[in-house]
This record gives sequence, structure tokens and C-alpha cells, in this order.
Amino acid sequence: MAQLFHVEIISATRKIFDGDVVSLTVPGEQGLFGVLAGHAPLMSSLAIGEITCEDENERTCSLAVSGGFIEVKYDGVLILADSAELAEQIDLERAKNAKLRAENLLQKAQLDSETVDFERAKASLMRAINRINIVEKAL
Repeated sequence: MAQLFHVEIISATRKIFDGDVVSLTVPGEQGLFGVLAGHAPLMSSLAIGEITCEDENERTCSLAVSGGFIEVKYDGVLILADSAELAEQIDLERAKNAKLRAENLLQKAQLDSETVDFERAKASLMRAINRINIVEKAL
């Protein structure tokens, strides 16, 4: 039987996840990495992407994360997320609208880079696409 470890995922506004899991996969700035019980302590920044947790019954939960930090300790994991949402909490229509707005901003940025922040629009597009992908994967 696989060992469990405790995971807490917290955003600025609320606790998103608090439970024991068998495995955790997170999008680090340097790439995707996994955590199992007994993992060596580490701290890392997070990129926009998907966090997955698997419990002892092999059920998986998925969360959209848009950056933050992870601290892996011997007794568990703490994730401080810029923002994070469970797949079932994501409003697909809202995410699609955000994607369209970001695409329009990127088009404007190509024409007028003085008034539109290209990097900010690109990050908005990446967040929207991530949210859409996570919802569609869960369906």
C-alpha cells in the first residue's frame, strides 16, 4: 500500500485543497515534477499549468494553477498559489470568453505595442487556455 502525505493548496482568498494523497504532480517553472511520500524537502516556483493529486483509491483531482510556490517538507506539502481552481469549479464559458479577450489584446499588441502590454496579454491567454484544457479533460 502506498504511503500518504498531506497536501494543502491555498490561494490569497481561500483554501482550495486540504487532504492526504498518494502522489502530486505540479508545473514547476523548470518543468513538471512529481512528489511522493518521503520526497526530499524543496521549494520551487510554479508556472501556469495543472496540479494533479491522486488519493489512496486512485481517484484523481485536477486544479488549474496560475503560478505561486510549493514547499515540500518531510511531513507534507504546502502550495501557495497565485490562483487555483478545481476542475469542477471552472466556468467553461467564462474561460472561453477570457481566451477571446486575450487573443484580441494580442492582436492589438502587434499593431500598437505602446498601449497594450504584450506579456500580460500572453499570460492571460495562457491562463485561459489552461483552464479550458483542464475542464475539457475532466469531461
